[in-house]
Amino acid sequence: MSTDSDDLGHGHSPAAWTAVIIMLVAFTIGTVAFFFEAAWLVWASAGLLLVGALSGWVMAKAGYGVNGPKYAPKAH
Repeated sequence: MSTDSDDLGHGHSPAAWTAVIIMLVAFTIGTVAFFFEAAWLVWASAGLLLVGALSGWVMAKAGYGVNGPKYAPKAH
């Protein structure tokens, strides 16, 4: 059984939130572009999706991940 003290806060970090927001925007743009048959914009949104994943990884390595020194968890 898991308690609140056992929770590592997976995903509750600035790195995770930034990556997810960028990737959600990219997915939304790509979906609308696909509907309007704008192939170049679909591919551009795929590139933005990769940028989102890369930004989360870079921010986590810079200390903004769950166990990073620049991340201070907040009480819920």
